[in-house]
Amino acid sequence: MVPNGWEAVEVDDLAKFSSGGTPSKQNEEYWNGSEPWISGKDLKTHYLCSSIDKLTEKGFAAAKKAPKGSTLVLVRGMTLLKDFPVGYATRELSFNQDIKALVPLKNVDGLYLSFLLSGDKHKIMNLVSTAGHGTGRLDTNLLKQHPVNLPPFSEQQKIAKILSTWDKAISTTERLIDNSTQQKKALMQQLLTGKKRLLDDAGERFEGEWVKTELRKLLKEEGARNKGDKIQRVLSVTNHSGFVLPEEQFSKRVASKDTSNYKIVRKGQFGYNPSRINVGSFARLDEYEEGVLSPMYVIFSVLPNKLNSDYFHQWMHSHEAKQRINNSTQGSVRDSVNFSSLEAISLGIPNLEEQQKIAAVLTNADKEIELLEQQLADLQQEKKALMQVLLTGKKRVVVDVNV
Repeated sequence: MVPNGWEAVEVDDLAKFSSGGTPSKQNEEYWNGSEPWISGKDLKTHYLCSSIDKLTEKGFAAAKKAPKGSTLVLVRGMTLLKDFPVGYATRELSFNQDIKALVPLKNVDGLYLSFLLSGDKHKIMNLVSTAGHGTGRLDTNLLKQHPVNLPPFSEQQKIAKILSTWDKAISTTERLIDNSTQQKKALMQQLLTGKKRLLDDAGERFEGEWVKTELRKLLKEEGARNKGDKIQRVLSVTNHSGFVLPEEQFSKRVASKDTSNYKIVRKGQFGYNPSRINVGSFARLDEYEEGVLSPMYVIFSVLPNKLNSDYFHQWMHSHEAKQRINNSTQGSVRDSVNFSSLEAISLGIPNLEEQQKIAAVLTNADKEIELLEQQLADLQQEKKALMQVLLTGKKRVVVDVNV
Protein backbone atom coordinates (compact mmCIF):
# COMPACT_ATOMS: atom_id res chain seq x y z
CA MET A 1 0.00 0.00 0.00
CA VAL A 2 1.41 3.38 -1.04
CA PRO A 3 1.13 6.10 1.62
CA ASN A 4 -0.95 9.12 0.70
CA GLY A 5 1.11 11.53 -1.40
CA TRP A 6 3.91 9.04 -2.00
CA GLU A 7 4.79 7.42 -5.34
CA ALA A 8 5.45 3.76 -6.13
CA VAL A 9 8.71 3.61 -8.09
CA GLU A 10 11.75 1.42 -8.69
CA VAL A 11 15.31 2.18 -7.58
CA ASP A 12 16.22 2.83 -11.23
CA ASP A 13 13.80 5.80 -11.16
CA LEU A 14 15.76 7.41 -8.33
CA ALA A 15 19.38 7.41 -9.43
CA LYS A 16 21.90 6.99 -12.20
CA PHE A 17 24.11 3.93 -11.66
CA SER A 18 27.86 4.33 -12.03
CA SER A 19 30.61 1.66 -11.95
CA GLY A 20 33.95 1.95 -10.20
CA GLY A 21 37.40 0.72 -11.06
CA THR A 22 40.98 0.27 -9.87
CA PRO A 23 43.74 2.54 -11.14
CA SER A 24 46.80 0.60 -12.27
CA LYS A 25 48.60 -0.97 -9.32
CA GLN A 26 51.74 -0.97 -11.48
CA ASN A 27 51.84 2.82 -11.47
CA GLU A 28 53.45 3.86 -8.18
CA GLU A 29 52.47 7.47 -8.84
CA TYR A 30 48.82 6.53 -8.32
CA TRP A 31 48.96 5.01 -4.84
CA ASN A 32 49.70 5.80 -1.17
CA GLY A 33 48.54 9.39 -1.29
CA SER A 34 45.75 11.11 0.64
CA GLU A 35 42.74 10.83 -1.68
CA PRO A 36 39.97 8.32 -0.84
CA TRP A 37 39.45 5.16 -2.90
CA ILE A 38 36.48 3.28 -1.45
CA SER A 39 36.37 -0.52 -1.37
CA GLY A 40 34.10 -2.96 0.45
CA LYS A 41 36.15 -2.78 3.64
CA ASP A 42 35.35 0.94 3.92
CA LEU A 43 31.58 0.38 3.94
CA LYS A 44 31.51 -0.36 7.67
CA THR A 45 30.47 3.23 8.25
CA HIS A 46 27.52 5.01 6.66
CA TYR A 47 29.16 8.38 6.05
CA LEU A 48 32.07 8.07 3.64
CA CYS A 49 34.87 10.61 3.42
CA SER A 50 38.03 8.55 3.87
CA SER A 51 39.33 5.08 3.06
CA ILE A 52 41.89 2.50 4.10
CA ASP A 53 43.61 2.45 0.69
CA LYS A 54 44.39 5.89 -0.71
CA LEU A 55 45.33 7.40 -4.05
CA THR A 56 47.61 10.26 -4.93
CA GLU A 57 46.11 13.30 -6.65
CA LYS A 58 47.31 11.84 -9.94
CA GLY A 59 45.69 8.48 -9.18
CA PHE A 60 42.49 10.19 -8.05
CA ALA A 61 42.34 12.15 -11.29
CA ALA A 62 42.61 8.90 -13.28
CA ALA A 63 40.05 7.01 -11.18
CA LYS A 64 36.30 6.66 -11.62
CA LYS A 65 34.54 8.92 -9.16
CA ALA A 66 31.21 9.46 -7.46
CA PRO A 67 30.09 13.02 -6.66
CA LYS A 68 29.24 14.23 -3.19
CA GLY A 69 25.74 13.11 -2.24
CA SER A 70 25.97 9.74 -4.01
CA THR A 71 25.01 6.45 -2.41
CA LEU A 72 27.61 3.67 -2.64
CA VAL A 73 26.54 0.03 -2.36
CA LEU A 74 28.48 -3.23 -2.46
CA VAL A 75 27.50 -5.49 -5.38
CA ARG A 76 30.24 -8.13 -5.14
CA GLY A 77 32.02 -9.70 -2.18
CA MET A 78 31.75 -12.22 0.64
CA THR A 79 30.12 -9.59 2.86
CA LEU A 80 26.98 -9.69 0.71
CA LEU A 81 26.23 -13.18 2.02
CA LYS A 82 25.51 -11.69 5.46
CA ASP A 83 24.94 -7.96 4.92
CA PHE A 84 24.17 -5.26 2.35
CA PRO A 85 26.57 -2.39 3.08
CA VAL A 86 25.40 1.10 2.10
CA GLY A 87 27.40 4.32 2.34
CA TYR A 88 26.76 7.99 1.70
CA ALA A 89 29.44 10.14 0.03
CA THR A 90 30.07 13.29 2.05
CA ARG A 91 32.62 14.40 -0.57
CA GLU A 92 33.72 13.36 -4.05
CA LEU A 93 35.10 9.82 -3.88
CA SER A 94 36.77 7.27 -6.10
CA PHE A 95 35.69 3.66 -5.70
CA ASN A 96 36.46 0.16 -6.94
CA GLN A 97 34.68 -2.26 -9.26
CA ASP A 98 32.93 -4.16 -6.44
CA ILE A 99 30.83 -1.08 -5.73
CA LYS A 100 28.12 0.80 -7.58
CA ALA A 101 27.52 4.50 -7.08
CA LEU A 102 23.92 5.71 -7.23
CA VAL A 103 23.86 9.37 -8.18
CA PRO A 104 20.44 10.77 -7.18
CA LEU A 105 18.22 12.21 -9.90
CA LYS A 106 16.22 15.40 -9.65
CA ASN A 107 13.77 15.52 -6.72
CA VAL A 108 15.61 12.71 -4.93
CA ASP A 109 17.54 13.54 -1.77
CA GLY A 110 20.84 11.63 -1.75
CA LEU A 111 20.98 11.08 2.01
CA TYR A 112 17.37 9.86 2.03
CA LEU A 113 18.20 7.42 -0.76
CA SER A 114 21.05 5.96 1.31
CA PHE A 115 18.73 5.47 4.29
CA LEU A 116 16.02 4.00 2.04
CA LEU A 117 18.35 1.31 0.67
CA SER A 118 19.83 0.63 4.09
CA GLY A 119 16.35 0.22 5.55
CA ASP A 120 15.47 -2.27 2.81
CA LYS A 121 18.69 -4.29 3.19
CA HIS A 122 16.97 -7.53 4.22
CA LYS A 123 14.76 -7.49 1.12
CA ILE A 124 17.68 -6.59 -1.14
CA MET A 125 19.81 -9.40 0.33
CA ASN A 126 17.25 -11.83 -1.08
CA LEU A 127 18.43 -10.70 -4.53
CA VAL A 128 22.02 -11.77 -3.83
CA SER A 129 23.31 -14.85 -5.62
CA THR A 130 26.53 -16.81 -5.16
CA ALA A 131 29.24 -16.41 -7.77
CA GLY A 132 32.47 -18.38 -8.14
CA HIS A 133 34.42 -19.31 -4.99
CA GLY A 134 31.35 -18.57 -2.83
CA THR A 135 31.44 -14.82 -3.43
CA GLY A 136 28.19 -12.90 -3.09
CA ARG A 137 26.90 -11.07 -6.17
CA LEU A 138 24.08 -8.57 -6.48
CA ASP A 139 22.78 -8.23 -10.04
CA THR A 140 22.53 -4.52 -10.82
CA ASN A 141 19.42 -5.02 -12.94
CA LEU A 142 17.64 -6.69 -10.03
CA LEU A 143 18.60 -3.80 -7.75
CA LYS A 144 17.33 -1.32 -10.32
CA GLN A 145 13.99 -3.14 -10.44
CA HIS A 146 13.61 -3.22 -6.65
CA PRO A 147 10.30 -1.49 -5.76
CA VAL A 148 10.17 1.34 -3.22
CA ASN A 149 7.76 4.07 -2.19
CA LEU A 150 9.04 7.63 -2.58
CA PRO A 151 7.70 10.58 -0.54
CA PRO A 152 7.78 14.19 -1.83
CA PHE A 153 11.21 15.82 -1.85
CA SER A 154 10.56 18.01 1.20
CA GLU A 155 9.44 14.96 3.20
CA GLN A 156 12.54 13.05 2.07
CA GLN A 157 14.71 15.85 3.40
CA LYS A 158 12.90 15.96 6.74
CA ILE A 159 13.15 12.18 7.22
CA ALA A 160 16.85 12.23 6.31
CA LYS A 161 17.45 15.08 8.76
CA ILE A 162 15.77 13.18 11.60
CA LEU A 163 17.73 9.98 10.96
CA SER A 164 21.01 11.85 10.58
CA THR A 165 20.38 13.46 13.98
CA TRP A 166 20.29 9.97 15.49
CA ASP A 167 23.46 9.12 13.57
CA LYS A 168 25.24 12.11 15.11
CA ALA A 169 24.18 11.03 18.59
CA ILE A 170 25.38 7.48 17.86
CA SER A 171 28.71 8.77 16.53
CA THR A 172 29.19 11.00 19.57
CA THR A 173 28.50 8.10 21.93
CA GLU A 174 30.90 5.84 20.03
CA ARG A 175 33.63 8.46 20.42
CA LEU A 176 32.87 8.74 24.14
CA ILE A 177 33.18 4.97 24.50
CA ASP A 178 36.49 4.98 22.63
CA ASN A 179 37.85 7.84 24.75
CA SER A 180 36.69 6.21 27.98
CA THR A 181 38.23 2.90 26.94
CA GLN A 182 41.56 4.55 26.19
CA GLN A 183 41.45 6.40 29.53
CA LYS A 184 40.74 3.11 31.32
CA LYS A 185 43.76 1.49 29.64
CA ALA A 186 45.95 4.39 30.72
CA LEU A 187 44.63 4.09 34.29
CA MET A 188 45.37 0.37 34.33
CA GLN A 189 48.90 0.97 33.15
CA GLN A 190 49.49 3.53 35.91
CA LEU A 191 47.61 1.94 38.82
CA LEU A 192 48.45 -1.74 38.30
CA THR A 193 52.17 -1.02 38.06
CA GLY A 194 52.40 1.43 40.98
CA LYS A 195 53.39 4.35 38.77
CA LYS A 196 50.40 6.21 40.19
CA ARG A 197 49.45 5.78 43.86
CA LEU A 198 46.00 6.54 45.30
CA LEU A 199 44.96 7.95 48.67
CA ASP A 200 44.09 5.77 51.65
CA ASP A 201 41.06 6.26 53.94
CA ALA A 202 43.00 8.87 55.92
CA GLY A 203 43.64 10.92 52.79
CA GLU A 204 47.33 10.01 52.69
CA ARG A 205 48.98 8.70 49.56
CA PHE A 206 49.88 5.01 49.71
CA GLU A 207 53.60 4.39 50.20
CA GLY A 208 55.93 1.45 50.45
CA GLU A 209 57.27 -1.16 48.08
CA TRP A 210 54.93 -3.66 46.51
CA VAL A 211 55.58 -7.31 47.32
CA LYS A 212 56.64 -9.44 44.38
CA THR A 213 55.18 -12.92 44.53
CA GLU A 214 54.10 -15.80 42.31
CA LEU A 215 50.41 -16.31 41.58
CA ARG A 216 50.58 -19.85 43.01
CA LYS A 217 50.80 -18.30 46.48
CA LEU A 218 47.65 -16.25 45.86
CA LEU A 219 45.33 -18.71 44.07
CA LYS A 220 43.52 -21.90 45.02
CA GLU A 221 42.35 -24.47 42.49
CA GLU A 222 38.67 -25.46 42.84
CA GLY A 223 36.22 -27.41 40.69
CA ALA A 224 34.55 -30.39 42.30
CA ARG A 225 32.96 -32.82 39.83
CA ASN A 226 29.26 -32.53 39.04
CA LYS A 227 28.41 -36.02 40.29
CA GLY A 228 24.92 -37.17 39.46
CA ASP A 229 24.32 -34.26 37.05
CA LYS A 230 23.05 -32.15 39.95
CA ILE A 231 23.76 -28.85 38.16
CA GLN A 232 22.29 -28.48 34.67
CA ARG A 233 23.58 -25.03 33.67
CA VAL A 234 26.44 -25.71 31.23
CA LEU A 235 28.68 -22.70 30.66
CA SER A 236 31.70 -21.78 28.56
CA VAL A 237 34.27 -19.03 28.89
CA THR A 238 34.98 -16.30 26.33
CA ASN A 239 37.48 -13.48 26.47
CA HIS A 240 34.99 -10.88 25.26
CA SER A 241 31.76 -11.84 27.03
CA GLY A 242 32.95 -13.73 30.09
CA PHE A 243 30.83 -16.73 31.12
CA VAL A 244 28.14 -17.49 28.55
CA LEU A 245 25.57 -20.19 27.92
CA PRO A 246 26.58 -22.25 24.84
CA GLU A 247 23.36 -21.29 23.04
CA GLU A 248 24.30 -17.61 23.47
CA GLN A 249 27.74 -18.24 22.01
CA PHE A 250 26.69 -20.47 19.11
CA SER A 251 23.12 -19.18 18.51
CA LYS A 252 21.63 -22.63 19.05
CA ARG A 253 20.78 -24.77 22.04
CA VAL A 254 23.39 -27.38 22.82
CA ALA A 255 22.01 -30.89 23.08
CA SER A 256 21.78 -32.18 26.64
CA LYS A 257 24.66 -34.47 27.63
CA ASP A 258 26.11 -36.26 30.61
CA THR A 259 27.84 -33.60 32.69
CA SER A 260 28.73 -35.74 35.71
CA ASN A 261 32.42 -35.32 34.83
CA TYR A 262 32.11 -31.55 34.42
CA LYS A 263 33.52 -29.15 37.00
CA ILE A 264 31.32 -27.05 39.26
CA VAL A 265 31.99 -23.32 39.20
CA ARG A 266 30.39 -21.06 41.79
CA LYS A 267 29.73 -17.33 41.87
CA GLY A 268 32.94 -15.35 42.42
CA GLN A 269 35.20 -18.15 41.18
CA PHE A 270 37.29 -17.94 38.03
CA GLY A 271 37.27 -20.11 34.94
CA TYR A 272 40.41 -20.48 32.80
CA ASN A 273 40.95 -22.38 29.56
CA PRO A 274 44.63 -23.32 29.26
CA SER A 275 44.50 -24.87 25.78
CA ARG A 276 42.73 -23.22 22.90
CA ILE A 277 43.64 -21.09 19.90
CA ASN A 278 42.39 -18.03 21.76
CA VAL A 279 44.88 -18.85 24.48
CA GLY A 280 44.15 -17.89 28.05
CA SER A 281 40.41 -17.27 27.86
CA PHE A 282 39.46 -16.21 31.37
CA ALA A 283 36.45 -14.92 33.29
CA ARG A 284 34.89 -14.62 36.74
CA LEU A 285 31.41 -15.99 37.31
CA ASP A 286 29.24 -13.00 38.27
CA GLU A 287 26.00 -13.70 36.38
CA TYR A 288 24.89 -16.97 38.07
CA GLU A 289 25.14 -18.61 41.48
CA GLU A 290 26.64 -21.75 39.95
CA GLY A 291 27.16 -23.71 36.76
CA VAL A 292 29.37 -26.42 35.26
CA LEU A 293 32.31 -26.22 32.88
CA SER A 294 33.91 -28.78 30.61
CA PRO A 295 36.79 -30.72 32.24
CA MET A 296 39.27 -28.86 30.01
CA TYR A 297 38.76 -25.74 32.13
CA VAL A 298 40.53 -24.92 35.37
CA ILE A 299 38.38 -23.48 38.18
CA PHE A 300 40.11 -21.43 40.85
CA SER A 301 39.58 -18.71 43.44
CA VAL A 302 41.83 -16.14 45.07
CA LEU A 303 43.00 -16.30 48.69
CA PRO A 304 41.01 -13.37 50.10
CA ASN A 305 43.49 -12.61 52.88
CA LYS A 306 46.20 -12.01 50.26
CA LEU A 307 44.54 -10.94 47.01
CA ASN A 308 41.46 -8.83 46.30
CA SER A 309 39.25 -10.60 43.74
CA ASP A 310 38.34 -7.37 41.87
CA TYR A 311 42.00 -6.33 41.75
CA PHE A 312 43.04 -9.69 40.29
CA HIS A 313 40.14 -9.57 37.81
CA GLN A 314 41.35 -6.18 36.56
CA TRP A 315 44.98 -7.31 36.43
CA MET A 316 44.12 -10.37 34.33
CA HIS A 317 42.53 -8.07 31.73
CA SER A 318 45.54 -5.74 31.64
CA HIS A 319 48.00 -5.53 28.76
CA GLU A 320 50.78 -6.75 31.04
CA ALA A 321 48.89 -9.89 32.05
CA LYS A 322 47.96 -10.76 28.47
CA GLN A 323 51.57 -10.25 27.39
CA ARG A 324 52.87 -12.43 30.23
CA ILE A 325 50.38 -15.19 29.38
CA ASN A 326 51.26 -15.06 25.67
CA ASN A 327 54.96 -15.25 26.54
CA SER A 328 54.24 -18.46 28.44
CA THR A 329 52.60 -20.28 25.51
CA GLN A 330 53.57 -23.86 24.77
CA GLY A 331 52.82 -26.19 21.88
CA SER A 332 52.92 -25.99 18.11
CA VAL A 333 49.46 -26.65 16.65
CA ARG A 334 47.46 -25.20 19.54
CA ASP A 335 49.17 -22.76 21.87
CA SER A 336 48.51 -23.40 25.52
CA VAL A 337 49.34 -21.98 28.92
CA ASN A 338 48.59 -24.61 31.53
CA PHE A 339 47.53 -23.60 35.01
CA SER A 340 50.95 -24.32 36.53
CA SER A 341 52.49 -21.90 34.01
CA LEU A 342 49.90 -19.29 34.96
CA GLU A 343 50.65 -19.85 38.64
CA ALA A 344 54.36 -19.38 37.96
CA ILE A 345 53.81 -15.80 36.77
CA SER A 346 55.12 -13.35 39.37
CA LEU A 347 53.82 -9.85 39.92
CA GLY A 348 54.19 -7.02 42.37
CA ILE A 349 51.10 -6.40 44.49
CA PRO A 350 50.29 -3.71 47.06
CA ASN A 351 48.59 -4.37 50.40
CA LEU A 352 44.91 -5.31 50.46
CA GLU A 353 43.68 -1.78 51.18
CA GLU A 354 45.51 -0.35 48.16
CA GLN A 355 44.34 -3.28 46.03
CA GLN A 356 40.74 -2.48 46.99
CA LYS A 357 41.16 1.22 46.17
CA ILE A 358 42.71 0.46 42.76
CA ALA A 359 40.00 -2.08 41.96
CA ALA A 360 37.26 0.42 42.90
CA VAL A 361 38.65 3.09 40.56
CA LEU A 362 38.95 0.67 37.64
CA THR A 363 35.55 -0.91 38.32
CA ASN A 364 33.94 2.54 38.27
CA ALA A 365 35.62 3.19 34.92
CA ASP A 366 34.11 -0.07 33.65
CA LYS A 367 30.65 0.98 34.85
CA GLU A 368 30.94 4.29 32.99
CA ILE A 369 31.85 2.43 29.79
CA GLU A 370 28.97 -0.04 30.31
CA LEU A 371 26.55 2.85 30.76
CA LEU A 372 27.74 4.44 27.51
CA GLU A 373 27.48 1.10 25.72
CA GLN A 374 23.89 0.75 26.91
CA GLN A 375 23.13 4.29 25.72
CA LEU A 376 24.64 3.38 22.34
CA ALA A 377 22.51 0.23 22.10
CA ASP A 378 19.40 2.25 22.97
CA LEU A 379 20.19 4.88 20.32
CA GLN A 380 20.81 2.21 17.68
CA GLN A 381 17.52 0.51 18.54
CA GLU A 382 15.64 3.82 18.46
CA LYS A 383 17.09 4.64 15.04
CA LYS A 384 16.16 1.20 13.74
CA ALA A 385 12.58 1.67 14.96
CA LEU A 386 12.43 5.15 13.39
CA MET A 387 13.63 3.82 10.05
CA GLN A 388 10.90 1.17 10.09
CA VAL A 389 8.11 3.73 10.53
CA LEU A 390 9.50 6.77 8.68
CA LEU A 391 10.77 5.02 5.55
CA THR A 392 7.48 3.16 5.11
CA GLY A 393 5.18 6.10 5.79
CA LYS A 394 3.63 4.41 8.85
CA LYS A 395 4.57 7.55 10.73
CA ARG A 396 4.51 10.84 8.85
CA VAL A 397 6.68 13.85 9.56
CA VAL A 398 5.53 17.46 9.67
CA VAL A 399 7.06 19.40 6.80
CA ASP A 400 7.53 23.16 6.91
CA VAL A 401 5.47 24.51 4.02
CA ASN A 402 8.07 27.26 3.49
CA VAL A 403 10.80 24.73 2.74
